[in-house]
Amino acid sequence: MRCPTCSIDDDKVVDSRPATEGDAIRRRRECLGCGHRFTTFERVEEVPLVVVKRNGDRTPFERAKIVAGAQVAATDRPVTEAQLNDLAAEVEEELRLGGPDVTTDCIGIGVLERLRRLDVVAAVRFASVYKGFDDLADFEREVTELSKRP
Repeated sequence: MRCPTCSIDDDKVVDSRPATEGDAIRRRRECLGCGHRFTTFERVEEVPLVVVKRNGDRTPFERAKIVAGAQVAATDRPVTEAQLNDLAAEVEEELRLGGPDVTTDCIGIGVLERLRRLDVVAAVRFASVYKGFDDLADFEREVTELSKRP
């Protein structure tokens, strides 16, 4: 680490401790050249998620899109905004375990599974858009599938 005072890159760590809810480490350093003390923070660099769409286009992942889609499905249902934010965070966390490239199908399935646990009606609404229901038979099939699952 380069000293902000004398620009020498020779220092020693005097103190280390977790910072900001454990997502960073705060290090107190002392320059061995001039004796100046300064603080640095270390954070894990998260690899950005890239969404691979059905047509092959690649776009950056946006958690807000998951929340927005789930909000539309949960309109006038007993689901809170906090629950939808938690749902989106869970989906994102699961997707990160799979690597940097995720498909829209993986995202849709993750949202659908979690919506089913929150509210079945919201899940059917989401499925109707996600799966592109064309007629009543599609709705009947989805409701039958929901009835079979615990």
